[in-house]
Amino acid sequence: MFVCVFLLAVLHVHHVSSCDYNCTDKPVFTPSSLVVKYGDPTSATCVACNKSCQYTGLVKPQGVVTKNGTTLVWTVDRITEWDLTPTCFYNTDDDKQCCTDLNVTVYQPPEHVSISFVHHTGPMVEGHQYQLQCTVENVAPVKHLVVTFYRGETVLDQPQSKSSEPYKPVTETFTLNINASKEDNGAQFWCEAKLELGPEGPQPPPVVKSENIAATVNYTEPTSAATTMMTSTNSLTSLYRSTVCFMLLFSAIF
Repeated sequence: MFVCVFLLAVLHVHHVSSCDYNCTDKPVFTPSSLVVKYGDPTSATCVACNKSCQYTGLVKPQGVVTKNGTTLVWTVDRITEWDLTPTCFYNTDDDKQCCTDLNVTVYQPPEHVSISFVHHTGPMVEGHQYQLQCTVENVAPVKHLVVTFYRGETVLDQPQSKSSEPYKPVTETFTLNINASKEDNGAQFWCEAKLELGPEGPQPPPVVKSENIAATVNYTEPTSAATTMMTSTNSLTSLYRSTVCFMLLFSAIF
């Protein structure tokens, strides 16, 4: 009987599903949020309460917790989980639990970024539409990803991710339609993938660029009115000279 009562008591104090996140004296994490690269170490400190508490605790998906009074220190040697939300709590006098979650963003820069034309090789034709695609491999979290298409140093577009994966790495392809023009001949097209993780993330943000692809566009040089008039004048002059020569030759014979 004693063992059963003890086990029930332990389960009760560790139960945090009925947390009160609006209590007046909430636990405080330092820092208040974390941005950590996958595989790196991390740590945070929680002061559970500023007065005497019946029980304090920290529920975590991985790592260890050391306790000194109402202060708890969470330490992880190597982050191996993508979805991390440690919860620091204490039991109130009316047998409730006052809680605070630590927001942890686990990120991974893109492993590789590439650019290519979709279903097309060789020269393009002026006035025709073509599609560029930028493939970003194994990046997380994709909701913080910013992809940019460039022509030279000119920004063409920044398409949004369509992935619904909130935590784990994904590989995603972004596309951009372009209408080939004379100005695109010889232009360098490329794209980059950047993880914008805010002020708590790495500075500058992780950026991976694709290779450049040079465009070749077949186009027709427009004929100006001046060029047309000059060509017509030259033709008339040649015709006049030929006529005069013919008449002189005819006169000489007869």
